Amino acid sequence: MIQLDIYSDPICPWCYIGKIHLERALETLNENPFHIKWHPFQLNPEMPKNGMDRKKYLEQKFGSISGFASAYRPVIEHTKNFNIDLKLDKIQTTPNTMNAHRIINWAVLEDCQNKIVSELFKAYFVNGLDLGSNTILAKLASKYFMDEKSILRLLNSDNDISKIIDKDRTARRMGIKAVPMFIVADQYAVSGAQTADLWQTVVKDIQASVYQ
Repeated sequence: MIQLDIYSDPICPWCYIGKIHLERALETLNENPFHIKWHPFQLNPEMPKNGMDRKKYLEQKFGSISGFASAYRPVIEHTKNFNIDLKLDKIQTTPNTMNAHRIINWAVLEDCQNKIVSELFKAYFVNGLDLGSNTILAKLASKYFMDEKSILRLLNSDNDISKIIDKDRTARRMGIKAVPMFIVADQYAVSGAQTADLWQTVVKDIQASVYQ
């Protein structure tokens, strides 16, 4: 299988959109050619541990709510054009995503990273849940590995925090400045939320190159 490394953040709308486009492309193929691994890239590494009120965060980042509306217009239009569920009005808190990334990191052990990432995206962008809440994270993750109490114990410890920080720094040293970023076969970089049609072309081209 071809290695596909994806750098993303669970609160990045283009990462959410990009994953859906990739999955739609893969559904059209006879088999999935990729072995996918998700890597951390925090959009807001300095975010307070308990996150921020969504309105306050948007005003701080974009200067005003109207500034936010202008910045997010392409996201909203894209999700409408491609029939992608997005309910930004439900989001009340912009979280620190460190613990969400720890959950994704641990999911490797049970080979369920893709499912966990999908669960986190849906929780945030469709249901408006706070991904900074350990209780919510433990409940979501327990659908796929361990039990809620065990996950909560891990989240309430310092387990793998330094590992996530190091991985994030490594991504930035590689030159990654924005996500999503898809690295295919350690050779090809596909940046941004590319459509399913483009991914189909990318897969064919890469398969021809890798297996020639």
